[in-house]
Amino acid sequence: MSNDDELPKLKMAPRETVEETLARVERERRITQNHREKELEESRAFRIGSVPYLNSVPLTRGIEHETSFIPPSQLAVKLREGELDAALVSITEVLYHDQYDVLDSVAVASLGDVMSVFLAHRKPLEEITEVHCDPASLTSVNLLKVLLGEKGLTPEFKTLEGYDLEEQPDALLLIGNPAIDFRRGEHDHQIWDLGGAWYEMTGLPFVYAIWAIRKEVVSPELCRYLKEARDFGLDTLDYIISDRNEYDRDFRQDYLGWHIHYHLGADEKRGIERFRELLQKHTKDTVYPVNFVA
Repeated sequence: MSNDDELPKLKMAPRETVEETLARVERERRITQNHREKELEESRAFRIGSVPYLNSVPLTRGIEHETSFIPPSQLAVKLREGELDAALVSITEVLYHDQYDVLDSVAVASLGDVMSVFLAHRKPLEEITEVHCDPASLTSVNLLKVLLGEKGLTPEFKTLEGYDLEEQPDALLLIGNPAIDFRRGEHDHQIWDLGGAWYEMTGLPFVYAIWAIRKEVVSPELCRYLKEARDFGLDTLDYIISDRNEYDRDFRQDYLGWHIHYHLGADEKRGIERFRELLQKHTKDTVYPVNFVA
């Protein structure tokens, strides 16, 4: 065989370093994981519930089409009975029931006055013997019990029968859009903002609502899905404020851009824990610790 007929010499691939091998394996793992996650997202529709209030709008930005908007008390029942995977429910729902995890970093909270959770009263707090409470939220009722209890006050709590009463009670607890409507309308009540009262007493934010996820359906995909909706909502908050038609633009700007915030950090968690301690003290109910998931 002539030299011209000799087979070309095979070239060996250069030997990988340990670092290069690890980097290649990690790249391949990420590609496989991203592919699997994309398939999961395309094949699964999450069952999500939220409240029909202005303050929740930034948390469901872009996922409105698959979100059921339900009053708070009904929302909690549907989540409890397994009809929803995740719901934006009051913090009290997870403190009283240990079947949920709480999505970390996302909340409806305030550091001071919240504008939409308050006690409207004609008499001084010390003279109030009964309070008619909006049945929509258990958290606001318990927050009021805690705030009054720390003052040594224990009025009777009754259910408010409706928002369009000809004569409003001397003391009534309101939340959400009905509270805003009342506050902006004609009335002869004093307003005790519970967010402001909580901050004055504790120096901490108060967390009104969180994403509760049933433990058996918690997944990184669902957590990421809800966080991305919040991020999209905050990135486009100016658009939301301009596009919504509740009230006037100045009020929406002040309410969503100042009084409410949507992060759940260390201070908010301390606020939750302080509320849990006081709830245990003033109601004698079983109150569970919160487990956060990312």
